[in-house]
Amino acid sequence: MSITKDDKKKVIAEFAKTKWDTGSAEVQVAILTSKIENLKDHLNEHKNDNHSRRWILMMVAKRRKMLNYLKRKNPEKHDEILAKLGIRK
Repeated sequence: MSITKDDKKKVIAEFAKTKWDTGSAEVQVAILTSKIENLKDHLNEHKNDNHSRRWILMMVAKRRKMLNYLKRKNPEKHDEILAKLGIRK
């Protein structure tokens, strides 16, 4: 259900500001988005898995908070991240 190390490394490489950047808001939003997509696929197959449904809601809320922070601090970067990840406003 979770993303693999290789997938996580690819996401970090794509969105990181520097080589060692793993904690910036952009990277965290990208990682959460890949986890959410993975859980959506799982929930389509296992419709009664309420435990995973709760986790996906928590991750979406956390991602929304980070995106709101990013919008306050750097609106241009916020719009760029939304476009790259295919998230609607």
